[in-house]
Formats: sequence, structure tokens, C-alpha cells
Amino acid sequence: MKELWTKALEDLRQRISPENYETWLAPVECASTDDSEILLKIPNRFYADWITTHYLDLILEALKAHSPEGFTLPAVRWQVDETLQARLREASERAAKAPAPVAESPAKVAATKVEKPPLSPKYRFDNFIVGPSNQLAHAASIAVASDPGTRYNPLFIYGGVGLGKTHLVNAIGHHILEHRPGARILYVSAEHFTNEFIWSLRNHRIDEFRQRYRSQCDVLLMDDIQFLAGREQTQEEFFHTFNALYHSDKQIVVTSDVFPERIGDMQERLISRFQSGMVADTQPPELDTRVAILLKKADQEKIFLPDDVALFLAQQVKSNVRELEGTLLRLAVKAELLRKPIGLSLARDILLGGGALEACMTVEDIQRAVCEHFNVRLVDLKSRRRQRSIAFPRMIAMYLCRQRLGLSYPELGDRFGGKDHTTVLSAVRKISALAGSDDSTQHALEAIGRRLGGSASNP
Repeated sequence: MKELWTKALEDLRQRISPENYETWLAPVECASTDDSEILLKIPNRFYADWITTHYLDLILEALKAHSPEGFTLPAVRWQVDETLQARLREASERAAKAPAPVAESPAKVAATKVEKPPLSPKYRFDNFIVGPSNQLAHAASIAVASDPGTRYNPLFIYGGVGLGKTHLVNAIGHHILEHRPGARILYVSAEHFTNEFIWSLRNHRIDEFRQRYRSQCDVLLMDDIQFLAGREQTQEEFFHTFNALYHSDKQIVVTSDVFPERIGDMQERLISRFQSGMVADTQPPELDTRVAILLKKADQEKIFLPDDVALFLAQQVKSNVRELEGTLLRLAVKAELLRKPIGLSLARDILLGGGALEACMTVEDIQRAVCEHFNVRLVDLKSRRRQRSIAFPRMIAMYLCRQRLGLSYPELGDRFGGKDHTTVLSAVRKISALAGSDDSTQHALEAIGRRLGGSASNP
């Protein structure tokens, strides 16, 4: 059984980042095993809580992958071992005293090279459709981008999924870089901030972390601030980071799915600071705005969209912009496959007939169904890991999104972690070929199709 754990550990080393592996899994030791359980030694109870929350599914999957057929996985039990904690502390102290290589010094890198933020090239102000539902958020974003750190600081943008928050944040970043090429912009999710903070604590790099976010940052763009809910230590760190940036006249922009006061388990002083600046919401777009969005998207994708069809689609799809644009692209793909022009009859057939269910379907729905079927995490599906256990489900998900939603290859690449459109094209073609010749692929498509409703293998 210990051999099984060793194999599983090697598998896990390939599946998660080196930083997370060294922080959370490398210190874990297998104490004993039998047919019913595997006892793992950990430095402290916090390790058990963190690993259980973030990595237990991966651990069980790795154990299963290296187990003989028909083998029943044992239960995982934790044992705190003080000697592990002592060794961990000694190793950290040695690492802290050791001189860092000059080439890898974060301070040196920061002094010689401006970090390029991972902004999406398609999200800019010039392709953002403004309407009554988002007018305030758009105006505030323009003001912030034009004069960062002076007006509307912080800027807090909230709203539901697919309503333009991420678009506006990226547009702010692009505008600032275009007019201030030397600006140091950090664009991160609250989850990334949390993980980076924990890793820095574990490796005694907290000074470098604080320097990166407080001294080497002119503009902080952070998505999904609600992720910090309940994370007291991370909230404490972000509070001081916020203050350091604010008092240095550095711009802060955060997004959330809800109004500041509605974020549960968030420190009152943080909520107070969020509300001290500009709070703007994005609501579902009105009919005229939805029509304008469709016409703009059609122009970008070189799709001939009659005005009456645009109006019909806008009347039927009201929830969010992503679904609206996805419906248009799906209609275009159907028209191409059927060799028919885009017209009201085809739109009605898709939305009100056999495609009614798919009209309400999202990329997230398909990704979730694929993850459930293959027992993988969404974060892995969007990662760049190439192991078959991840790559194959990812290709399946891309194929289904293309077939069911009609999304363009570049858009699919963006929705799967920033993949190149050629990667998506290759995945769709490969699964399309396997669907007609490989039983396991066909069975997977059928099973996922049942989860989603309807046939998964037919366009």
C-alpha cells in the first residue's frame, strides 16, 4: 500500500504546480496502511483541512488510477506529527538564510522588467456596448482608466455572471497601458491572491509578496473579491495591501457578484473601504442593448444577421451577454451545417423547437457536466496540463461547446483558460473523428449528453 501512495504522489507532482506541491503535499508522509484505510502524517491540523478541501479529490483519483481493477479505495486518515513540523521549520529557516540566485530575485526582476498583466485582448472599451443597465459602471471605468488613482478609488463593480464585469476590468487595464506604457498593473483573481499569499507565508517570502502588491504595483485589478469571504488571515493581508495602495494614490478596482454589504464573512472595515469609493453595478441588458450587442458580435464574427432575427434572439435570450452571444454563434454554426441562410424560421426552430434546451445552456453547464463525468476539477480542465486524464475531458468539453453552443474557436479558447484557437480546432476535429470510431468516446458523449439533456454526439 505504501508503494501505491508513492505512485500516487508522483502522479500528483505532475498535476499541480510545483509551488503548491512543495507547500502542501511534499511534507506529507505515509505512516501505515491496510485494506480499510491509509494513515498520512502531516505537520499540523491546518494541513489536513487545506488538503481535504483542495486536494483530496485529486489524491483519491491518483490512488484509484494506480490501484488494480476492482480494488476498493481505503479511507484517508490524518495524523499530526510534531517531528514533521520541526523538520519543516528547519527547512524553511535554511531556505530563508540561503542567498537567492541573482537571476531569480523578484526584486531584481521587478526593477528591470515591467510585469505584463494577463489581460484578454478582446475586452476593450471600443467593443463594449453601453446601455442603461451598465452606463454607470462603464462611465466610472472610463474615468478610472483615464486618470487612475485620483477619481473613484476604489472602483467596486458588481453584478451577475456574464454581465460585463470582467470586460470592463480588462478594458481599464488595456486603456492604462496604451496611455501609460510603463504602468505596473496587477490583474489577478482573489483566489490567486489567496494562494500566492499562503505560498509566501509557507516559504518565508512574505516580504517579497508585500513588495509585489504594495510597492511594485500602480494599479490593482482583482476579480471575484467575494472569494475572500471567511478567510480571515487573507482578508487581513488584503486590508493592509489596500491601505498601502490607497494612501499611495494607486488605483484599486475589484469585482464581485454581489453588493459589498451582501458578501458574507467579510470584515466590516473592508466593506467600509469598498463603499468609500465608487460602487457601480451591471444589470441584465435591456432589449435595445441586447440587439446592439448581437449586431456588434455579428459584425466582429462576419456573420450576416438580419435585423428581424437580431430582434427575435434578443427577445428570447435575456439572462446575460455570454448566453446571448453564444446563441448567435450557435445559430451561425447551425446555418452553416444545414447550408441555410440565417432567418427567422431557423432561429425559431433552434430556440423554440429542438434547440430550446440548448438555448439556455452555457459553457459552464457543459464544463460542469464533463467534470462530473470524468471526476476532474474545473481548474484542471482550464489548465495547460497535458496528461490524458485531463486532456481528453478537456477535448470532450471543447467539442460539446462547439457543437451545442456554436461558439467560435477563439472564444472557446478564451473560455478554457486562454488556449490558442488552433488548439481548440484540433480538439474538436479529434473528438469528431473518435465519435464515429471509438466506443469509449461515444459512450462518454452519450453519458454527458444525458446529464445535459438530449443527444451529445450530434451537432
